[in-house]
Amino acid sequence: MSAAAQSQAAFLKGESHKKHPGVTNLKTLRLPDELQTAARSIIHTRVAQLTDRSRSLTNFLWSKKRAVEDSTLRQKAVSLEKELWEKAMEKRGDMDEELLEDRIKKKVFSELRKTTYHWTPMKYDEELAVVYMAARLAGGYAAVRRAMNEILKRDPSFAPQTLLDFGSGLGTVVWSVGKTPDATLTAFSCEHERIVFVFTSFSEPHIKQVYFRQFLPVSPKVQFDVVAAAFTLSELLNAKDREEAVMTLWRKTSSYLVLVENGTKDGHQMLMEARATLLKKQDKIVHDSRPASVFAPCPHELTCPKLALKPTTPCNFQQKYTPLPLPGHNERQTEKFSYLIVSRTEPAEAEGEGVDWARLIAPVQSRSRHVHCRMCCPDGRLQHLVVTARKQSRDVYRCARSSDWGDQLPIIQRVDDDRSDSE
Repeated sequence: MSAAAQSQAAFLKGESHKKHPGVTNLKTLRLPDELQTAARSIIHTRVAQLTDRSRSLTNFLWSKKRAVEDSTLRQKAVSLEKELWEKAMEKRGDMDEELLEDRIKKKVFSELRKTTYHWTPMKYDEELAVVYMAARLAGGYAAVRRAMNEILKRDPSFAPQTLLDFGSGLGTVVWSVGKTPDATLTAFSCEHERIVFVFTSFSEPHIKQVYFRQFLPVSPKVQFDVVAAAFTLSELLNAKDREEAVMTLWRKTSSYLVLVENGTKDGHQMLMEARATLLKKQDKIVHDSRPASVFAPCPHELTCPKLALKPTTPCNFQQKYTPLPLPGHNERQTEKFSYLIVSRTEPAEAEGEGVDWARLIAPVQSRSRHVHCRMCCPDGRLQHLVVTARKQSRDVYRCARSSDWGDQLPIIQRVDDDRSDSE
């Protein structure tokens, strides 16, 4: 065997091609039995037209966008006013200037009202909270479990003892790591998030040592092994609030910060804003000087290449799951989500010596003796790579055939005639 072949085979670390170190996808997920039983007991016959209302809420939450920033609104108003003045000057006639100015201002206000997205915070009463549980419990759990599995797979020695769940909502974050032995899990419910799922339908909680508080711990020195915020940034009003929240959560992080949002363009862009904040912003309050390092899903710390594409498309992933057994729910559904994991520790060396790992950002297309892989690469570029045993080695080829969207793939070399994703 040649030295190159030995190097290429080493990245498997003794694993089979189907279970190579870059595989982080999970099989179809099902809610833990205790959680499903408790959820069904709470949902049972409480809400009229539950199926239709849960479907409608799911669609609304998926289509929800970020609030338009005040600065963006002002720029839009100035541009529109200038355009209207130019048109008015061409056919002004003898109209009084003050009257014309008043008409233009009213026109600008009217146009902005019609064309600006009107963001409103979610307000949950008891009934809507039950609808939300029916709509989002299983899907939210699937997304968080898939994100957390990235840490479990690539850093198997990591044994978290403490967890902070910001905007705990239905408690899916706690359930996704609740089986960690001897872990003390602390969940927080922030002001904008009024839903807290009761962990039991009986007298004793299913997961012990879980504490709920409305506010974060006062002491800046209190840190947690894992800090998570799932579908929470999207509930904050503006970019300033999101930046402050992310920096506060980072100060509370001793190992991993996990952020999960809907796999929409806005969800992805909010995570990229958070990523840029953590990598570039100088924190005025420093109690832990270890720098932020992107752990997943990005294989680099350069600007996200997807943001440069026109039209912009989100970097998202998917996880199959079994929904709650309620009327109108299919046997298997797919949750599409975006996520970001930032670490205070050095990234786990799952990649092996001399091998770069790219992230698959689309389904793998297997063909006869070749595989189409669309990837985000360590050099910060998107690439459409046609993997064959002859070009990349038999090991890489077999790993590619066994990989799926969201997994990592060992790339030994860049082939000149491979195509970029934009092509």
